[in-house]
Amino acid sequence: MRQRRVIINTDAKNEADDQFAIVHGLLSPTFDLRGLIPAHFGTRRTQRSMEESREEIDLLLDLLGMTGSVALANGAATALPDEDTPVDSPGARLIIEESKLASQDDPLYVAFLGPLTDMASAILLDPELVRRPVIVIWIGGAGYRGYDEGPWIEFNLSNDIHAANVVFDSGITVWQVPRDVYTKVSVSYAELEEQIGDSGPLGRYLIKQLHEWNATFHPGPIESRSLGDSPAIALMLFPPSGNLRVTPAPRFGADGSYLPGSNHPIRVVEEIDVRFLLADMFAKIRAFGRENH
Repeated sequence: MRQRRVIINTDAKNEADDQFAIVHGLLSPTFDLRGLIPAHFGTRRTQRSMEESREEIDLLLDLLGMTGSVALANGAATALPDEDTPVDSPGARLIIEESKLASQDDPLYVAFLGPLTDMASAILLDPELVRRPVIVIWIGGAGYRGYDEGPWIEFNLSNDIHAANVVFDSGITVWQVPRDVYTKVSVSYAELEEQIGDSGPLGRYLIKQLHEWNATFHPGPIESRSLGDSPAIALMLFPPSGNLRVTPAPRFGADGSYLPGSNHPIRVVEEIDVRFLLADMFAKIRAFGRENH
């Protein structure tokens, strides 16, 4: 089977959606997964967010019986201090080394489910990286279409605005999945129980941690959660599952707003095939549960 070279960079313990995306990626046979990079998610809830992401990845690998079978490289523990200074890490170095192995016929896809810290650091450490066939898929930033998304700065962007500006200014290939798209991948508690409730310890854990996150952090009544990180997996499985519009790269203001930028072309995902995404993920989790009972 032909495979696509993939790295997944994930703030895995930030919410309850990274876990689904990570599992989906690990269970997808067309992915040649070159590594998982645990990412930080700021300091609002913990002073050791990158370490907590690493612990969550380790737990998921254990539930999948894949401990030791996937390369792990810790990302930066903090955001960039400015747009000129990288935060060196094994994760940034992994991106650099894998980028050197990429070719036009076999590009490297790097999916960022949190901040862009490790991508920006890799570019600052090795500026030649931007000339290699690397596709950066980022879940982050506000929408471009003027929908009311609330007054808050988009979370992944807020955790490293400097890094987002470095990446968007660099000219590297970027596919951005903004908030008005990634929030539309919601699943309900009832759907999760119906689809993966009998999928063994893995399915039970995925559902349990989602319930627990909502109970702890969501301010109002809710019986669902958006699996907002999962579009990155769908785009790597089947790039035409997204509708992408080419637009000039912006810069990001301190409040998360879009400002005039480098004008390098980026691709903004305006729609994702949610049916394909969820059906494929649920089917793979159910098959794993059957095979491992």
